[in-house]
Amino acid sequence: MKLGIVGLPNVGKSTLFNSLTKAGAESANYPFCTIDPNVGIVPVPDERLKLLGDMYNSKKVTPAVIEFVDIAGLVKGASKGEGLGNQFLSNIREVDAIVHVVRCFEDANVIHVDGSVDPLRDIETINLELIFSDLEILERRIAKVTKGARNDKAQAKELVMLERLKAWLEDGKLAIGFETEDDDEAEAFKALNMLTAKPVIYAANVAEDELAEDGVNNAGVQKVREYAKETASEVFVICAQIEEEIAELDDEEKQMFLDDLGLTESGLEKLIAASYNLLGLMSFLTAGEDETRAWTIKQGTKAPQAAGKIHSDFERGFIKAEVVNYKDLLEQGSLAAAREKGLVGMEGKEYVVQDGDVILFRFNV
Repeated sequence: MKLGIVGLPNVGKSTLFNSLTKAGAESANYPFCTIDPNVGIVPVPDERLKLLGDMYNSKKVTPAVIEFVDIAGLVKGASKGEGLGNQFLSNIREVDAIVHVVRCFEDANVIHVDGSVDPLRDIETINLELIFSDLEILERRIAKVTKGARNDKAQAKELVMLERLKAWLEDGKLAIGFETEDDDEAEAFKALNMLTAKPVIYAANVAEDELAEDGVNNAGVQKVREYAKETASEVFVICAQIEEEIAELDDEEKQMFLDDLGLTESGLEKLIAASYNLLGLMSFLTAGEDETRAWTIKQGTKAPQAAGKIHSDFERGFIKAEVVNYKDLLEQGSLAAAREKGLVGMEGKEYVVQDGDVILFRFNV
């Protein structure tokens, strides 16, 4: 999974990126200090892996990973070359979802590019820049398709959809709300890879004293939540400064620190839960002496396609999947014991994999 982090300058975006990835992206109190897109790979915390790895004495425990791409703070006019944002927008075209960091804290020592804290205005500024960037891509495609549309029915049909989409975006609407009329249109729309068609997770960045209460008394956070509800987006509340402090601690210290703050999970854990939920993802597990590993798949994936995540041969030669829930496996202490209790199912091609399934695939190529 790949997530792109966007936001205005000085909203805590690079601070959050640093804390999530411990990558040390420069974070300073002025716009454009993140010059190159920073990329960080983060393991997905999963207690199930550790427990299964211990049970099997696995030589290797491999978690699922998320790739974060952090780009320069966008300002008004970024899509037209203002500041440095425009050249980085292309870096988030390939992400699965966008994490939009929104400032919901007051701090006289941290300047705001627009002079005041207003989360909805900030969201609108970023959305407009993303729309402008999408329009630029769209206009290039329209110019190309127009030439072929005279002699090609498929391109003539695509052109009608493109013009409709252009009017939609020019109306200030995001591509995620645009409706295609058939499979051909849907395919052409998907190929455009519109930034505003990507699902969004809003990270509402609050002051430390508002974190434990999850921003319930912060008017800005409430506005972001209401907006997210209208756009079917996810929201989670963070304090980027606290996340930066947490990132420096080992697991035991981290837990004590979270307990002291009255928190049950870190911002990274909140973000991962929100992104899995938004994108309809889950993990199945494989376990053994050599390796215990988590594999991220879409909810509703059937057994052969899940096997294909491990290797294409597994999908091609799929015979059966031996499936046991990780809790049952841990309780019984071994696969053999779980089999004796009738807790291991032999599943065929139509089996829909469930979150937390531990699977042994049988295949023949």
